[in-house]
Amino acid sequence: MITTAEDLQALMIRAHKTDAVALDTEFVWERTYYPRLGLIQLALSNEECFLIDPCAIDDLTPLGKLLADTEVVKIFHDAPQDLAILRSATGADPQNVFDTKLVAGFTGFPSTLSLAVLIERLLDIRLEKSQTRTNWLKRPLDPKQEEYALDDVRYLRAIRVLLLTRVLPDTRSWMEEELQRFDTPANYTGIDVRDRYLKIKGSGKLNQRSLAILQNLVIWREKEAKKRNRPRGHIVKDPVLLSIARQQVEKKTQIQNCGEISGKSVESYGDAILEIVSTSLNQADSACPPLVRHIKLNKSEKDIMAKFHDFIILKSDIHGIDPPLVGNKSELKELLKSPSTAEGRTRRGWRKQFLAEFIDTGV
Repeated sequence: MITTAEDLQALMIRAHKTDAVALDTEFVWERTYYPRLGLIQLALSNEECFLIDPCAIDDLTPLGKLLADTEVVKIFHDAPQDLAILRSATGADPQNVFDTKLVAGFTGFPSTLSLAVLIERLLDIRLEKSQTRTNWLKRPLDPKQEEYALDDVRYLRAIRVLLLTRVLPDTRSWMEEELQRFDTPANYTGIDVRDRYLKIKGSGKLNQRSLAILQNLVIWREKEAKKRNRPRGHIVKDPVLLSIARQQVEKKTQIQNCGEISGKSVESYGDAILEIVSTSLNQADSACPPLVRHIKLNKSEKDIMAKFHDFIILKSDIHGIDPPLVGNKSELKELLKSPSTAEGRTRRGWRKQFLAEFIDTGV
């Protein structure tokens, strides 16, 4: 266990001299807005694996310098959350990231495989996963906890090598393009707070004025959750915000009837909520978010969509990639409905190239 700044610096000097390091994090994220980092795992090889204790080391700047080193590959499995946490902890933007979960999708495996399943399929090694509910902030860690944590990085270098041998030559540039997205923090730090209201179930049924209320309530809740370092749902739950926006409440007593919200919360947040509702009702129409657009296909478009799916599955099989990597249902429907004006990733990079054969001739 690396518990001192001196030992961390010594390990980082060694890490900078390698071609690739494997990394993972363990954290607790149940009663706080910000995840509480409990452990960082780092492997230089399958035998040289280390645990870094962020509870004992205040300054993780040396680790940040490694993350930002473009000459060293940083290997993760399911990278986005780890990248966001390590970026917050070190202040550095990770570069040259290799995500074994993502790359598996470019080798004929599903792009949703857990690390344990991927290790079992490629190395025929079955990991012990008995410590998934461990409190990683508690010290000391027992040997089983340490072994569990080390196993999360022990095999990543070998997995990377094996995956790269399975990527087809004409698909490799697609994989590299996807991996380069991790060099830009906006691609893994989460949805913009101004768009988070769209993630609330039922928002698509609201009128434009209620959408404005919901958007502003969600922005307010985000600030409040950060300030108090509490989960969003501990401030006000999603269904309550939705009900407030739909009813366009004017009194605290109405808030109380909007679902699962305590009298104490109404007393604490009621004035702020009512102020947001009032302000949203009076803001200019041009400042209100647009209605949520539901893409509906007619019968002929549904027939084309069925052919589109068949095309994607067949071409994905030829190129050895997992079909969902090409695009989700909403993205494909939008592309099919408006091929010349559709935005998003299906109209950029390797996906545009992949889909062009059908879109340019089949729509």
